[in-house]
Amino acid sequence: MSNLQQKDELYVLGEMLDRDKKAVAVVGSRLITPRGRRLTTLFTEALVEAGYTIVSGLARGVDSVAHTTALEKKGRTIAVLGSGIDVIYPPENKALAERITKNGALVSPFPKGTPPRPENFLARNKIVVMLSVAVLVVEGKRRSGTLSTASHAANEGVEVYAIPGSEATDWLINQGVNSVATPEKLVESL
Repeated sequence: MSNLQQKDELYVLGEMLDRDKKAVAVVGSRLITPRGRRLTTLFTEALVEAGYTIVSGLARGVDSVAHTTALEKKGRTIAVLGSGIDVIYPPENKALAERITKNGALVSPFPKGTPPRPENFLARNKIVVMLSVAVLVVEGKRRSGTLSTASHAANEGVEVYAIPGSEATDWLINQGVNSVATPEKLVESL
């Protein structure tokens, strides 16, 4: 991996383009269900076809499926890390991270060598929101990091959308978040 840049306290490996300002965060459970995998793929494909860059956190589950789907559809994707730009976590996503640098970027607020600590992921979630015009929550448990991303988005005035059918998304919808049942409705709403 090459092409390391530092932008406004963010370390970037790969390339951020002007078109990446039109980005949607796709987030959800690390313990993805078959339904979650299908929905992540369908919604990500629709977003990429509509010209959106996909932002997520390179975690297992929804994040990995969103990044992979964006790349398979020849779209752009940005992975925000909860570690230094040179410390890929989880380690099984090293090849995915390498692919992302070729059609998007890895981004981190942490200097090289920073290990993935639990407290780093809250900072990562804030960056995911900062880089996005909207956040889509696919699925999750009632207590999860996914909800912190939705909370940051609400605090920053970034629209949050949730797909009904999981503890986290149903709770968010009950709190007033936008409910979206189909990819077409999401793209139309954006």
